[in-house]
Amino acid sequence: MKLSRRDAMAAALFGGGMIGLRSLATGLPVKFLLNPKKALADMTTGCTATNPQFVVLCTSGLGDPFACNAPGTYDDGGTGTTMNFTNLIHPSDAESGVTGIDPVQLMFGARQYQAAGAWSNLQPWLSRTAVCHIMTDTPVHPKEPQVLQLMGATQYQEMFPSVLAKALAPCLGTLQTQPISVGAITPSEALTFEGQALPTIPPSALKATLTNPSGELSNATIQGYRDDTLQKMHDWYTGGEGVTISAAQKQYLDSYITSQQQVRGISQGMLSMLNGIGGKGTTTNGDQITATIALILMKVSPVIAVHFPFGGDNHSDPKFANEAGQTVSGMQAIASLLNQLQQSVNGVADLTNSVSFINLNVFGRTLDKANTAGRNHNPNHEVSMMIGSGFNGGVIGGVNAPTAALGQTGGDWACMPINSTTGVPSPSGDVVPLDTLSSWAMTAMAGVGIDAATIATQITPGKTSKVIPAALKTS
Repeated sequence: MKLSRRDAMAAALFGGGMIGLRSLATGLPVKFLLNPKKALADMTTGCTATNPQFVVLCTSGLGDPFACNAPGTYDDGGTGTTMNFTNLIHPSDAESGVTGIDPVQLMFGARQYQAAGAWSNLQPWLSRTAVCHIMTDTPVHPKEPQVLQLMGATQYQEMFPSVLAKALAPCLGTLQTQPISVGAITPSEALTFEGQALPTIPPSALKATLTNPSGELSNATIQGYRDDTLQKMHDWYTGGEGVTISAAQKQYLDSYITSQQQVRGISQGMLSMLNGIGGKGTTTNGDQITATIALILMKVSPVIAVHFPFGGDNHSDPKFANEAGQTVSGMQAIASLLNQLQQSVNGVADLTNSVSFINLNVFGRTLDKANTAGRNHNPNHEVSMMIGSGFNGGVIGGVNAPTAALGQTGGDWACMPINSTTGVPSPSGDVVPLDTLSSWAMTAMAGVGIDAATIATQITPGKTSKVIPAALKTS
């Protein structure tokens, strides 16, 4: 039988027999539907993570100027470090013509920092936002895949989103282990898993697959999945196949099973969400947010990659108007994602303690005032932040002149060594700039619940690479 493109995509996303949608419709874990006998025999997940998180990764192969407007690039945050921050350039309301970009004072942890006004959108989330000043050690766009491999620090050159996904999938019970990208806009942003290229799933394709009149999320279809699956389950454990169900195991199954009324709510809620996505060829920040939340609710993958623009490859950006506008819209997108995760969706209340947001770009941009009409590539400084229940609000590291002895070259501003205990930038910090990328990744893994043993086996650290305790919640 010839499969349509829509059917093929649905099967790729949700497995043979639409196992993922059957899990959504019944409430039963995928592991049970795939192998009920084993799932009943072993009613534990074998997960070693603590409070495992779904991860939303925002990444750009364009090298957006995200770092140029972050806390830590306006002042020293009260560290007493002697730096002439007047030599840095930032967009302004008056020059760019964009309202809301002038710097504001924000509290990150116990210290106050300046940041672009758009960062105030994150005010409710600052207590769980760790902002890390790091370096990726490349000024080359096509090296985005290598940066996602942490410049050689991951085992077997696995991409970091795939490292996260492998560790989190068994704990979260997702249908697939592989991460999914809904926002890649350049070939360099495409993800791989164990060396194999993964397709990008645009939000419009997800909508087309699931929301047509006879699509998999229609009331009739999802109700059919529920009834058919529950009947097969009943036949299986009452059909004389040598299956014995204990009272505890039956209670385990009954606790998961979704009612018919709940199924209708799932169908209507999901259709309402996905119908808001635009048509083919339009991928907005809002579309990516909707697709991401839907994929998390359906437990398709542990890691979803998005691309929220923050100014792009802005060599020519007079008055930094594009950078200013996209900094405002980009921070609004992150806040919108977090706000929507906090709302009750399809009976699932407040996902903010189950989902973490992180970002990682191929490189940062130049900060010096010599760049009056745009910015160039900066291999020595990039900002990657982490937002989630496992992270401590604060700014980790900062900027200074590059230091050749620490592997930095060029005349623009660069990230400093980091004191891992306090997070403060210091010339004598115990994490040197070349090891900040792998240290950030190790810290991100710890913050999303991955255990120390797994971190140690998946990341090959540099001489000073380590988890940065200052960025993590202690309780």
